[in-house]
Amino acid sequence: MEDNFKSGFVALIGRTNVGKSTLLNLLVGEKVAAIANKVQTTRTAIRGIVNRTTSQIVFVDTPGIHKPKTKLNETMIETSFSSIPDSDIVLFLIEATSKDIGKGDRIILDKLKESNKKTILIINKIDLVKKETLLHLIDEYSKEYNFEAVIPISAINSKYKETILEEIEKNLKVGPAYYDIEEYTDQTLRQLAEETIREKALKLLQDEVPHGILVEVEKMELRKNKQNQEIYDIEATIYVLRESHKGIVIGKNGEMLKRIGKLARIDMEDNFGMKINLKTWVKVKQDWQSNDTIVNKFKLK
Repeated sequence: MEDNFKSGFVALIGRTNVGKSTLLNLLVGEKVAAIANKVQTTRTAIRGIVNRTTSQIVFVDTPGIHKPKTKLNETMIETSFSSIPDSDIVLFLIEATSKDIGKGDRIILDKLKESNKKTILIINKIDLVKKETLLHLIDEYSKEYNFEAVIPISAINSKYKETILEEIEKNLKVGPAYYDIEEYTDQTLRQLAEETIREKALKLLQDEVPHGILVEVEKMELRKNKQNQEIYDIEATIYVLRESHKGIVIGKNGEMLKRIGKLARIDMEDNFGMKINLKTWVKVKQDWQSNDTIVNKFKLK
């Protein structure tokens, strides 16, 4: 390893649905975070690792900042803000479509001022606005905080990846690699399986159901089939808050649950590099969002 090798932790902070998980997956080059066009997709801090010749960058994707309504929501926000002081650099994501600094972004700015952390402002979704709007936004935010850099991007376009990584590396200190260079996330396969199933449910279900969903993998065993191929037997339970939601998740003749399972299986086979035998069930677990034992799983470790 080179003497000038750099490393550090980079927190991704922003309101809900600004594209943090999409950006994380783009930067890491692997699917490590659930993506859905719904708010509050990310519930806990997810780490993605980028190994470069001269650095190792550990990204921490955090839940979006929103108004808390349950104990789970409160824990999610606590997780987001507690990642700031523990990070070396913060990537603060905002939407280019914002005309001014909104209430949620103002709260984040105040937290950044408290911490005085090195921060890079990422303005996402620039393809949706005119240049004048973008320049106005850059001016407004630059008055509020001394950012190391301001980078306008579209998180679905890979051409911005290297610009962001180079800017981060420039601001890191010399340090060791914290993870093996072959790793791209610190999540276990069980956690990745749970996230994948939940992501598919988020994408396919109606708005009132997804945020009441909890996925728990009950069984995950590796075996070899008759063709001597490795295959994972995975059994997972999708918990919902109400009996009426159970029917929606299962769908007519079980069709919705089959669709969720099929999409999750395809994604996992691609990510895990092996065959998956996935079985899913749906059960009701009322008020799990206020259950301390469950909610504590989402705290920053």
